[in-house]
Amino acid sequence: MSRKLTMGMVALLWLLTGAAHGSEADIRQAFQAKFPNATVESVTRTPFSGIYEVVFNGQIAYIDEKLNFAFFGNLYDMRGGAERNLTRERSAQLNAATLSKSVDQAFKRARGNGNRTLYTFEDPNCPWCKKLHGELSSMTNITVYTFLIPILGPDSVEKSKAVWCAKDRAKAWDEAMQGTMPGGRRDCETPIEKNLQLMQRFGIRGTPAIYLADGRQVAAGFVPANELEQALNSVSSK
Repeated sequence: MSRKLTMGMVALLWLLTGAAHGSEADIRQAFQAKFPNATVESVTRTPFSGIYEVVFNGQIAYIDEKLNFAFFGNLYDMRGGAERNLTRERSAQLNAATLSKSVDQAFKRARGNGNRTLYTFEDPNCPWCKKLHGELSSMTNITVYTFLIPILGPDSVEKSKAVWCAKDRAKAWDEAMQGTMPGGRRDCETPIEKNLQLMQRFGIRGTPAIYLADGRQVAAGFVPANELEQALNSVSSK
């Protein structure tokens, strides 16, 4: 963290500290009134006097109780001699909660005992997704939830529909990864629109995007199996 950023944050904290504690409900109402297009998900008092966390539209802002000041960026806890990026930790928590409650929008593949979890956002025509598919096939004791986001054109949409409508989605995905159009129906109800909204919420700009069970993003792009193993082990070791 640069000195410039640190000093800017300290200045902001001085501006915000000293404000009297307010009601989270009052702050929610005031924030919603000031930003009517925002969907406020939560308002939480931070460990720092006078500063509140507001989660809206999947984003995090820090404000004082009168909404005189707002800060968008990383908030650090520098107590105890080791700085912690509270914003990054909180973002991961929000991601984990959102992903776990959205698994009905993803198809599931399990290998071995399936006791380790990955979430992926993929397009069936994405060449890096096809490469990732080969890496995942070499791993065991893993459960993968894949959210279909066909962003590479009409053919991707048709393949995604075919995968989702298939009786065996994992098999249909294997076919799509081989570059063929899975057979079967394409007229069932799909979660594609919801997945695209989820993609926007997470700020995903391309495929594949890979997340761990604790909400941390492994990478925005292809990751080899050995790096995925390290990332998965970092979750189990916590």
